[in-house]
Amino acid sequence: MIILGIDPGLRTTGFGVIEKHGSKLRYIASGTIKTGLEGALPPRLKIILDGVREIVATYQPACAAIEKVFVNVNPQSTLLLGQARGAAISALVGADLEVAEYSPTQIKQAVVGTGKAAKPQVQDMVSRLLTLPGLPGSDAADALGVAICHANTHDTLALIGSIGPQLTGLRMKRGRLV
Repeated sequence: MIILGIDPGLRTTGFGVIEKHGSKLRYIASGTIKTGLEGALPPRLKIILDGVREIVATYQPACAAIEKVFVNVNPQSTLLLGQARGAAISALVGADLEVAEYSPTQIKQAVVGTGKAAKPQVQDMVSRLLTLPGLPGSDAADALGVAICHANTHDTLALIGSIGPQLTGLRMKRGRLV
């Protein structure tokens, strides 16, 4: 199964493509979509939309995952990030892909083992997990981390979904079934 991970950003949107065979992960591609620092918002969102569409057309993923927006100190930055994220999600659902969403903490937990990991730790672990010859760029590493998180979570979610009718009365609390 080919998985596309997206780390949304208005200036730079990272992408990472991996393949999962059983429990093995294989690196396919990663990089960034750059919109530049200046310019009107709508053309920059179009660059993200078109870039994600091109990546989907090139690598034909079976599913996609994207990082959730976290709340910044600056509400304007949060709104702009949300719009960039919306452009990426629109491209993914426009290609009829299932899109999963993960918080930064969930991604770091899945890749590094702690939700409070620093960016260099994520870069290092992504490089190790995918046996890359070097460290990927920060945005590409984050996107690969999103894809790895989904690869590790997808099977569990499918299993829970298949036994869902048997789980009546149970609920999720702090990421655990209780």
